[in-house]
Parts: sequence; structure tokens; C-alpha cells
Amino acid sequence: MRMRPTLSWSPAEDLPPGTTDPEPVAAALGTGGVLVLSGAGISTESGIPDYRGEGGSLSRHTPMTYQDFTTSAHARRRYWARSHLGWRTFSRAHPNAGHRAVAAFGRHGLLSGVITQNVDGLHQAAGSENVVELHGSLDRVVCLSCGAFSPRRELARRLEEANADFEPVAAGINPDGDADLTDEQVGDFRVVPCTLCGGILKPDVVFFGEAVPPSRVEHCRELVREAASILVLGSSLTVMSGLRFVRQAARAGKPVLIVNRDPTRGDQHAITRVALPLGAALTFVAGRLGIPVDDEAAGPAR
Repeated sequence: MRMRPTLSWSPAEDLPPGTTDPEPVAAALGTGGVLVLSGAGISTESGIPDYRGEGGSLSRHTPMTYQDFTTSAHARRRYWARSHLGWRTFSRAHPNAGHRAVAAFGRHGLLSGVITQNVDGLHQAAGSENVVELHGSLDRVVCLSCGAFSPRRELARRLEEANADFEPVAAGINPDGDADLTDEQVGDFRVVPCTLCGGILKPDVVFFGEAVPPSRVEHCRELVREAASILVLGSSLTVMSGLRFVRQAARAGKPVLIVNRDPTRGDQHAITRVALPLGAALTFVAGRLGIPVDDEAAGPAR
């Protein structure tokens, strides 16, 4: 099944309201076995905007689709110009208090796993282990012809060499690492091919309209089956790739808890939605559980 390119949704009028009480989250974590599902909202305090929150990037930016990328050389040129510029900022982002709290919960044995919809690597940079990157990671590149993987930093170096005079000023950076540039700013940006076969290079991320690998989906479903509860952090759950795991948990009678300032598409399945900033909410929860949040594990994503 391909991931639906859903960009927005309208909250139902009968959705339960959010609360400012994080105690249910502390209680769930206190019993252990919590599966974390995180979205773009957990990285906003690291300077990476989300898609749909206040000031979200969808108000000015339509993410690249798999069909456009694979069928249009012009679309690929536009994508790589914007992504190359955005990478300079994106790769310097540091984990914030929310990422560090999740890592601390994991170190203390309270989590059964972490699934992230983000492609920024900040959970791992904060110290979380065995993170399932549902939508892939921007720090890897894959060739669509031969399937070879290579580090993003290597591609960044090659693109720098091929576009030595490329120095536009972006209007903003988006959750997928894409910078806001006009077609005029993109100009005649040069895209480089795979060094092994000359094929088309693509970031190892799931574009809108692209399928999440079935083996990855099944792994996540197994994590849901093994979890005692699921904790959604900073995701609107608009796209089915994340919402399906919330629905699976709810069908199995597992508690679903959400920390997100705005209503989400999964609120009807949740026992609570805590409408607080993630960093503050999770730091409070860590304090309630007597867990120190490690400020040392705050290096850049790569």
C-alpha cells in the first residue's frame, strides 16, 4: 500500500478536548512497556518546523511526491537544489529536551521501542537506541537503479563541487530538510548521478505517495503487539503510515496517549491528549518519575 499523500484533515467537532495534565503520561511510563511514536512536532524545539502546527511548512510548501521525483528531471533538480541548501541547516540541528527525555525513558527501561516518522536522526543523537525510522533518514542516499546506499555527507561534497557558485538565501527550512527556493533561485543547479552506475540518486526517505517498505511496517506492527501502551509525541497522525499503528493499538485495547498541542487525527482513539509543549511536558514527566534528563547527549544529528 502506498502512503496516502494526505496534507490536511478537519477535526471532528466531537473530539475530546486537550488537557494540560501530563500525569496520565507519567502513570503509563511508570508501568513500563511504552511504545513511543514520534512526529515532526518533537523536533520543532530543535529549530526544525513541523508540517501542520502553528506556522507549519504546509502553509507555504508542498512536499515532493514520489511520482514527481521519479518522472521529472526538472522536479529532481528543484528538489536537490532545495534539499542541498536545507541540509546545511538541517544537519546542524541538536536534540532538544523532548528527545533527551525519550532517551532517558529508554535508558531506564520504561520503553518497549521508539518509532519515529521523522527523518532527522535526532532521537539517535540524543542517545535513543534501536529507533525504527518509519520514513527513512536524510543522512543516507540510495540509487534507484542499482540500489547502492551512500552517506549524505558524500553527496553533499559532490554537490558542492558541482555547484560552487550556488549560494541562494532560503525563505525557510521544512521538516523534510527542503529549503524554500524559487525556480529562479534554483536556476541551472547541477544534479550528480550515482558513482557506481550513473543512476538517479534519491534520499533514503519515504516521499509522499511512496510505500513504506512492508517489512518495516510489519516490524512496527509487532512492536505495537508487544507494547503495553503507545505514546504519540508531536504527530498530527494525518497520514495513514502512523495512524494505522494507533488504530491497531486501540483495537487491541491498549491505552493510547498523545502529547500534541493541536488536535490530531488519532484523538478519538486516545485516553488523553496533553496539549503542552513537548520539551516541557516530557521534562516534567521525567521529574515526576525521578529520572534525570541527560544534557550531555545533545550533539548534532550527524
